[in-house]
Amino acid sequence: MKKLKERWGIQSNFQLVIIFIVFAITGSLSAYLAKPVLDFIGLSREAFPEQFFGGFFYYFLRLLLIFPIYQVLLVVIGSLFGQNKFFWDFEKKMLSRLGLGFLFQ
Repeated sequence: MKKLKERWGIQSNFQLVIIFIVFAITGSLSAYLAKPVLDFIGLSREAFPEQFFGGFFYYFLRLLLIFPIYQVLLVVIGSLFGQNKFFWDFEKKMLSRLGLGFLFQ
């Protein structure tokens, strides 16, 4: 844990626990919210055929939708837990590694 705290620039174990809790909540909530968002835009599971490719395409869309939901929730929930600076820096670093760093310039 010491290496992780040094790498992330964290001072205390309490801050590390808060960050882990935020990651857990954000991941679970983004996976949970993807289904209602797809239903809202009219792409419920019933809209796809029952064959393999219908299910595959639905879950592929759902995974694609989880990514932007996760990015937004990470900053929002991190801010609610008082870790806005850490998660904003984390978000910029992650998106720049994915080639989306131009969004912050």
